[in-house]
Amino acid sequence: MATTQSAPLDQPRLTNKWVVLALLLGVALVNYGDRYLLAGLVEPIKAEFGVSDGFMGLLMGPAFALLYSLLAIPIARYADRVSRVAILCTGCIVWSGFTILSGFANDPWMLALARVGVGVGEASFQAPAYSLLAAYFAAEQRGRAFAVMTLAVYFGQYLGYRAGPEIAAAYDWRTAFEVMGLVGIAIAIVTFIVVREPPRAPTLASDHPKLLPLFSILWKTPSFRCMALGMAFATLSGLSFGMWGPALFARAYDLPTTEANAIFGLAFGLPGLIGTLIFGVLADRLTKRGPHWLLYLAAGATTAATLLILIVTWAPTVATAQLLAIPSGLLGGGWSVGIMSALQYLMPDRFRATGTALALLLINLIGYVLGPLIAGNVSDLISGDPAYSLRVGLSVLIPVGFLGAWLMWRGAASLAADRDRLATVTV
Repeated sequence: MATTQSAPLDQPRLTNKWVVLALLLGVALVNYGDRYLLAGLVEPIKAEFGVSDGFMGLLMGPAFALLYSLLAIPIARYADRVSRVAILCTGCIVWSGFTILSGFANDPWMLALARVGVGVGEASFQAPAYSLLAAYFAAEQRGRAFAVMTLAVYFGQYLGYRAGPEIAAAYDWRTAFEVMGLVGIAIAIVTFIVVREPPRAPTLASDHPKLLPLFSILWKTPSFRCMALGMAFATLSGLSFGMWGPALFARAYDLPTTEANAIFGLAFGLPGLIGTLIFGVLADRLTKRGPHWLLYLAAGATTAATLLILIVTWAPTVATAQLLAIPSGLLGGGWSVGIMSALQYLMPDRFRATGTALALLLINLIGYVLGPLIAGNVSDLISGDPAYSLRVGLSVLIPVGFLGAWLMWRGAASLAADRDRLATVTV
């Protein structure tokens, strides 16, 4: 049987790990920027095509996330055997190309098809990227590395909520998609040239896990099941608010689209960015006390963040909403750092990318596919004031975050024992 070649991770030919982190952050930035760009341009797209909140929820949810979620599994499985760098850079070029095509859509269904293509490309990024970082960074440094990666959510929000609408105001919404796509292609090319794939531990070709048996084993692992479902429900809550928040601010406080996006992006983005960095440091420190503390950290932050964004949804004035956004962003910005660190701690390297993708499948099908779609359709069902209807739609989903926090807390009890057991599993 052939084996993969192994070498120490500190050998000279490898890229500096902080350079790797910076470049992956750049790829992640255009990844999230594209998603929030659509959220930031809800109102002008609705106006041009004459579509409903339900249709916009379709664009932000299933059109993007269904194939994104399903294709992540075979792509991550392939990434456990071949170059993760090549896979994620190729995917970045694909999704950036479809982002450009989004700007050329001349009817809503063409835009929906372009969003499907974006989802296909983005399926190649998350699991390979986190697996790559786990190979470059030791366990006690991963919290900070994952926290830096999470910054892409907030810089991406800035691009989508602020830069995108500014470009749209100066030109049109189509130009914003075209610019985002061109930037993504450039970053992908640089990353492919610079970043080297780190060697893995020697494995037999037959050692690569079979998908269905692996899923069965992971699903029967209590901490994996609790983390995957917990993060899924927390994502359903937070993502629904994040995607519809700019439209809510525009409607509830009678603001122009550009101003509403700028206020929402700044109010939640900067505290979220700071919170992510703080939680990265906390995660690394808590890992030394015991890995279960990572999930306690995530559960506590999720509980508080869920309560706060529910209050913000019904805030009577924009000033009140901005004030509450500070603690909301600080807590909401960091909860995923703890749970992603714990997930990487749980799984051995030989199926880390595939295992991460299986967790993300549940997270994305529940959070990304259902969240924006349900909120938009509930909003359509409520007659009368569009701000009130959207608030009701969000209020149906946001409290699910409390269930996510409880599951995270439950998963902490068996995390270390589950890791030891998975290290000996043969699939």
